[in-house]
Amino acid sequence: MATKVFMEALSPTMEEGRLVKWLKNEGDVVKNGETLAEVETDKAIMELVARGDGVLRRRLIAEGTTTAVGTLIGVVAPADENIDALVAGSGTPAPAAPVASPPAATPAPAPTAAAPAPAPVQAAPSAPPAAPAPAAAPANDASLRSSPLARRLAADHGIALGALHGSGPGGRIIKRDVEAAASSTTPPSAAPSAATPLSRVPSPLSGEQYRDVPLTQIRKTIARRLAESIGPVPTFYLTAELDMERVAEMRSAMAELGDAYKVSFNDIVIKAVATALAQHPECNAHWQGDSIRYWNRVHLGMAVAIEDGLITPVIFDAHSKGLSQIAAESRDLAKRARERKLKPEEYTGSTFSISNLGMFGIDQFTAIINPPEAGILAVGGIEAKAVVVGGDVQVRRRMRVTMSCDHRVIDGAAGARFLQTLRRLVENPLLLVY
Repeated sequence: MATKVFMEALSPTMEEGRLVKWLKNEGDVVKNGETLAEVETDKAIMELVARGDGVLRRRLIAEGTTTAVGTLIGVVAPADENIDALVAGSGTPAPAAPVASPPAATPAPAPTAAAPAPAPVQAAPSAPPAAPAPAAAPANDASLRSSPLARRLAADHGIALGALHGSGPGGRIIKRDVEAAASSTTPPSAAPSAATPLSRVPSPLSGEQYRDVPLTQIRKTIARRLAESIGPVPTFYLTAELDMERVAEMRSAMAELGDAYKVSFNDIVIKAVATALAQHPECNAHWQGDSIRYWNRVHLGMAVAIEDGLITPVIFDAHSKGLSQIAAESRDLAKRARERKLKPEEYTGSTFSISNLGMFGIDQFTAIINPPEAGILAVGGIEAKAVVVGGDVQVRRRMRVTMSCDHRVIDGAAGARFLQTLRRLVENPLLLVY
């Protein structure tokens, strides 16, 4: 019996997905639960698995195609079953040809050559059409056992996966295998070539006047979510400057006890914010439209910058966890966020968020609330300043934080009381380990 392959909602907020790579060819035997393709969701690259046994009879969309959740993208069926009615009913039989036949890609350059407006640019960017070549080279490597990140890195460096020996479980090719191959084949003095882009943003010295880069799924989601926030949400901002001298002393003392006790300034801020939110549930809340949900537990989202934007993994029950546990979780979540290996349940469900740009030398900024959360804290860098303490001028380490508040949920006085508690905790950090 035929099994339809749909573009599934692989994350709670996913509305459409981009098919990154088919891992099965038409005619391949497929088992229930076996990975058919890699799909870029609004947050990560995930695996789309088969929901039945049979043969992959038809691939209805090409690699790189973005389509809505619920769209029929393939058919798995016994080799002798007639699937014409299923394919005809999908309304999208034509895209199957570019998947199976590489020459179908040849019409693509036509718009480039025929477009009269960018004619002055066409002479210079002779290299860009060659840029996709490395990505196409590993096409025959789909059957090799390898991680999505390893395949992406191999495509970026023009490395054939078939030439690598996997060091992962069962011989699986992983990130370090590709990195080792790249470092051994690229001379240290070699300049990056135009065909091996290191960034999605073109160099200002590349000779191109401009380059249009299609939106990734995560960038589309960021744009949509922030438009939902900055427009409709009546936001006000509260800024406070905190003394970080005692935090710095405590952090140094903990580091002397060994690696197991090393924590970052951000880990301490996370713990302090979570503890303060537990004492001020009026700020640990969601706007529900016709109600306000006050959370009894603090699930803290921490913004992490990744290649295509940012993602907010969640430290659940942060108010009840110790500094060492928060430090370990935050490092692990940030690492896997940058590798796009987070599971949907690891970046959804936050009750409040933190965004820290202090490591980039930013003194102060405002962050945009992530609905339905009612607040977010923007954390700036730590700076040594001359301040008056007890009538004397002293040099102290200071840090500015700015809280963005949804006025439908949080009033000015409520936000101010939260920041007062945060100040008391940060300036007396032993309260965080009490």
